[in-house]
Amino acid sequence: MSRKTVLVTGASRGIGKAIAIKFARKGYNVVISCIRNEDRLMQTKKEIENYQVPCLAYMGDMGDMDCCKELFAKIKKQFGGIDVLVNNAGVSYIGLLQDMSSEDWDKILHMNLTSVFNCCKLAIPYMVHQKQGKIINISSVWGVAGASCEAAYSATKGGINALTRALAKELGPSNIQVNAIACGAIDTEMNQWMEEDELMFYDEIDCRDLFPGEDPRERILIFEFI
Repeated sequence: MSRKTVLVTGASRGIGKAIAIKFARKGYNVVISCIRNEDRLMQTKKEIENYQVPCLAYMGDMGDMDCCKELFAKIKKQFGGIDVLVNNAGVSYIGLLQDMSSEDWDKILHMNLTSVFNCCKLAIPYMVHQKQGKIINISSVWGVAGASCEAAYSATKGGINALTRALAKELGPSNIQVNAIACGAIDTEMNQWMEEDELMFYDEIDCRDLFPGEDPRERILIFEFI
């Protein structure tokens, strides 16, 4: 059986790195990307290769279609295509909406939502041809509940949730599963600014994912069974 290939965006640290290493342990070819920290990306690549699997690392902006096309061309040359896409790349913005510049608004949409569109658009043709594939979008509880002082971030994650629902219906007949994981507060560098009482607030929120009635912990286990 040929080895499957996964692309994990935003994989130099945090959730993305952990997911990429998880797939390496499962024996996948692993493709990772990030936009700015090459040293960390190369460290992740080294850790992945310790599991005796090939790893392609790419520095580039997944919100830029030209960068995405360049990455997918490299993937096609080395692996043929991707079987699993994990859209994890993203940034946060903390502050009042009234104080947010148009440039900051455009940036967070570019990084958090346009990147998902770009990667899905380029991954889908190979998956349709293979008659199978999986797309996993890393969302947030704020995409469901909304967060004060994170209106733009909440909007992008809500957009991811809606895109996920729609794309799941669109691609289901092609045997391509599309899911999102709406994370709560995860202990990563991006959340180091949060105080203990703010972290406790997450415990008071219904941290459900996009599929009401299911234990969200079961949805996280999707990484165990792909």
